[in-house]
Amino acid sequence: PIPQFIAETAGLNALIADESALPEQLVADVVRGAFGSAGQRCSSTRILFVPEQTAPIVLPMLCGAVEQLRVGDPAQFVTDIGPLIDANAKRKVETHVNSILALDGALLLAKSPGSNTGNFFPPTVLSLPELSLLPKNECFGPVLHVILYDASAENALSNVVDSVNSLGFGLTMGLHSRLDSAHQLVTKATRAGNLYINRDTIGAVVESQPFGGCGLSGTGPKAGGPDYVRRFAVEHVVSTNTAASGGDYELMARV
Repeated sequence: PIPQFIAETAGLNALIADESALPEQLVADVVRGAFGSAGQRCSSTRILFVPEQTAPIVLPMLCGAVEQLRVGDPAQFVTDIGPLIDANAKRKVETHVNSILALDGALLLAKSPGSNTGNFFPPTVLSLPELSLLPKNECFGPVLHVILYDASAENALSNVVDSVNSLGFGLTMGLHSRLDSAHQLVTKATRAGNLYINRDTIGAVVESQPFGGCGLSGTGPKAGGPDYVRRFAVEHVVSTNTAASGGDYELMARV
């Protein structure tokens, strides 16, 4: 038999901040979204767009928070970030970071202290001059890519959303803004399956936030959504020619 397949897959998930975003809330949500579970969630924040106008406030705060994270044994209460799932996963993350840092204009903004032995990899914040330099495959680990944009430019927010949409992925997107107009704009423009406003991009609540993406980030209806069970059903259609019974409804109604 042909199996019914419903899945959400990888995502180059972006969180966009505008000038009205609260820096403290933004940083807390970015740190949790990018580095929680060592960045090993399909919904983890991979890209952060920050306005050039607020970057002098946001970036030092973000880097300071990352440098406070403790990497180690997840069984210990003092640990913030645990290991990657295996050695192969670590090698892929290391290769990705090295390839990014080899690009012109790319910078290492912050890196958590702690062990780099075993399968541990410290949370890392990289800066890219533009989104087009980011490889079109997901780095499944605690790596955040920061891109600055000029929020005063015409259609700045729309252009950022369009650039993220052009990646082809569509799992999660985040927006930090206190402007309702920004909420409405991004809600209409994004192609992501789940949009999170003024919160982190991970941890969809079961039964109240159906989860799933589109494009390169998923297929089928959302898990937990109203059409999920129907996807496993097969429609059964019966078509009857009533004229074959001479239109005699009493005959047709006989048991």
